[in-house]
Amino acid sequence: MRNTRNNFIAALIVVFMAVTGCEAPDQEIFDEIPNDVALSTTDPTALQAFAVGAYKPLVGTWGAHNSLWSMHEVASDEMAITHKGADWEDGGQWIRTHQHNYLPSEQSIGNGWGYCYSAIGTINNLLKNFGSSELLRSELEVLRAMVYLWLIDAYGNVPIILETDTDPTPPTKTRQEIYAFIESSVLDNIDNLNQTKTYATVNYYVAQAILAKLYLNAGVYKGTPEWQKAADACKAIIDGGLYSLEPNFLDNFKTENAGSKENIFVINYDKNNGVGFNMPQMTLHYSSQATFNLQQQPWNGYASLEEFYNSFDPADKRIGSFLAGPQFSSTGVRLTDLSFEPTDPDGAPLTYTPEINQLFPNSLRQAGVRIGKFEFQLGTSPDLSNDFPIFRYGDILLMRAEALWRLNASSTEALDLVNQVRARSWAGNPLATLTADALLAERGREMFAEGYRRSDLIRFGKYNDAWWEKPVSAASKNLFPIPQGQIQVNPDLVQNPGY
Repeated sequence: MRNTRNNFIAALIVVFMAVTGCEAPDQEIFDEIPNDVALSTTDPTALQAFAVGAYKPLVGTWGAHNSLWSMHEVASDEMAITHKGADWEDGGQWIRTHQHNYLPSEQSIGNGWGYCYSAIGTINNLLKNFGSSELLRSELEVLRAMVYLWLIDAYGNVPIILETDTDPTPPTKTRQEIYAFIESSVLDNIDNLNQTKTYATVNYYVAQAILAKLYLNAGVYKGTPEWQKAADACKAIIDGGLYSLEPNFLDNFKTENAGSKENIFVINYDKNNGVGFNMPQMTLHYSSQATFNLQQQPWNGYASLEEFYNSFDPADKRIGSFLAGPQFSSTGVRLTDLSFEPTDPDGAPLTYTPEINQLFPNSLRQAGVRIGKFEFQLGTSPDLSNDFPIFRYGDILLMRAEALWRLNASSTEALDLVNQVRARSWAGNPLATLTADALLAERGREMFAEGYRRSDLIRFGKYNDAWWEKPVSAASKNLFPIPQGQIQVNPDLVQNPGY
């Protein structure tokens, strides 16, 4: 996070504060610039100062427990939150989510909706006040389209709310209408966007990534595949030459990951000024506080499913996305769990075992390997400073590969792209051919815990399959329900089928 001390930016921040009512960072206050000058500026730095408020709500609950990320991950075959006696019962929410029995009343489903529409409300407010700047409007409209991409993926049929709308009970739009709105919002604005590298803000390549995700899932969202368009959007990013694979996969997720050559768009977390990313609390065992000298004790929640963890070869460096096996303190002392269950074969010594004995009601406290993809800096507070990648070059390569493969299963470029990503972490083990199962498995290994597994499973027709402690689920569960609280206050909303 940067504090820029010049007259122009200070003046813009004064204007911004009047609109949003947020607290500004400490800096000198200079004379305000004329309003007509502010609204007509094309200075990229000035526009960034206006737009900064639009990105703040994205920090929100994305990297936190019990919102949109949690919904996607726990409903997938990547991870679960098990009942450990009285711990994590949470009214049964996470058991229902894992088994695809989620209800309109689930807290996470309400929180995910609120997270998205809070961001949209902030963007609309800025558009209403500063929308006469064409460049700023383009950036904000594309950012809003990205939030609607999250909504169409999770809830499907949602209201479209613009800065000009005054209807207190906006009606539900169909998924096809949401799709068209996202696409037009990006296409109408993409040529106005910056084609140089930016950080944690929308540029031309972020817009292409939004289109790539939209087109890759077009068959799910609107019923008609758009594989060529997905491939083309990815190619625009590749041909731009601004992004490349980091030699070390895990460098994309370390505490100081702002220098990543691979991350195209991130949510900008900071332990002091952008809090809410509390992964160590969410996943680590209570005793693991001593491993990382954490300022607060973890909650012992999220763990990977055994089958998913076992899909990683030990030679694949991406297996470093997990914490597994015996656990030690930061000084090398073997950790123990004095409250271990007598039925735990590992006894008191803290050991993250791939096998989870049961989903509920008495999952062992040590069961399940934990999420280690993001660096947990020694002595960290519950709020990490690691920026969370939303769009990443490795994903772009895999998306283009998939789109090309679906157009032509013999595509040599598709195979080469997958092997390019694979070689970064597992040199000497290229795939000879591509299949649907191979593509899905490779996406799982590359994109674990980044919030895309549920969407991938749906697109590959696997989301309704049975897996550990989850029976076959109905196709209606491919959408989350519209939150009950929203239905109660807005009679014009239409609940998704199956709820």
